[in-house]
Amino acid sequence: MNAILMAVPGFHGPQTPLDPAGPQALQIEHTLFLIFWITSIVTAIVFAVLASGVLRQHAKGEMPPAFEVDPRTERRATWAVGTAIGITVVLLFIMMISSFITSHRTAVLAKSASLSINVYGHEWWWEIEYPNEDQPNLIVRSANEIHVPAGTVVDIHGTSRDVIHSFWAPNIHGKKDLLPGYWNDLTLEVDKPGTWRGQCAEFCGLQHAHMAFNIVAESREDFDRWYLGQLKPAAEPQSPQAMHGREVFLSHPCVMCHTVRGTTASARVGPDLTHVAGRSTIGAGTLVNDRGNLKEWVANAQTFKPGSRMPPNPMPANDLSDLVAYLETLQ
Repeated sequence: MNAILMAVPGFHGPQTPLDPAGPQALQIEHTLFLIFWITSIVTAIVFAVLASGVLRQHAKGEMPPAFEVDPRTERRATWAVGTAIGITVVLLFIMMISSFITSHRTAVLAKSASLSINVYGHEWWWEIEYPNEDQPNLIVRSANEIHVPAGTVVDIHGTSRDVIHSFWAPNIHGKKDLLPGYWNDLTLEVDKPGTWRGQCAEFCGLQHAHMAFNIVAESREDFDRWYLGQLKPAAEPQSPQAMHGREVFLSHPCVMCHTVRGTTASARVGPDLTHVAGRSTIGAGTLVNDRGNLKEWVANAQTFKPGSRMPPNPMPANDLSDLVAYLETLQ
């Protein structure tokens, strides 16, 4: 059955519970298929009995006689109904016990977490933070992209900055609500390298559908390399266009909302842009991060994501081009 569903578009890919990439998602998939097969078989039996009765009556071609109680028929019916009720109760208990076991096995992994990541839900994007106990001033902050080493247990420590959001990456784990003023923890592990899509699974306003994130699982060596790169401040622009673009960034409203470490920009209203060019998407999965999309997003994000807190930025065309050239250097 799994092989059949995997051949159907939508059942295989970076966002589906039927293509598990971690032990918890695999456990959820097993329970899903158990419930699917039980309910499918019961439904088939009910329809078969119903069809049999309809066809048998249709074959007689006449109205049924006046109702008369037949003791033998009554006994058979009583036994049939009693057996059906008993089987139903047993099947319900099987599904309940399976769900309980799945909840227990997905709540806590046997191995202790070796990496902790803070996730903050915003309307409508995800702030990602990697705490640094050794050097609290050197904290990696990103947006809408979570890098983890494959085969490592990770603790997602999450909360919301405004309304209720729900963190859900179906290939890896189930859902976890992020509540304003409270912290919830989600322990997960990704078995293999790859990029897995997640999204907010709790309606949170106008752009709820455009609140996605990626979990990027990579080897420990690649993760360490990425992490060390993220600790560095923004690189100095080399071209005249990028140098002018930095001046544009620091003299326009961009500086009032964003941080670029290594510059005077240190606001926390919007995503940290220190390494924005290294991310795969813009606007929490709304657009692919390429030059054309970045330029249009900076000029007027409301075209793509109405209601978001990113305001339009009217400016001369050469300033906009140089600003984008500067942002592209923030690897």
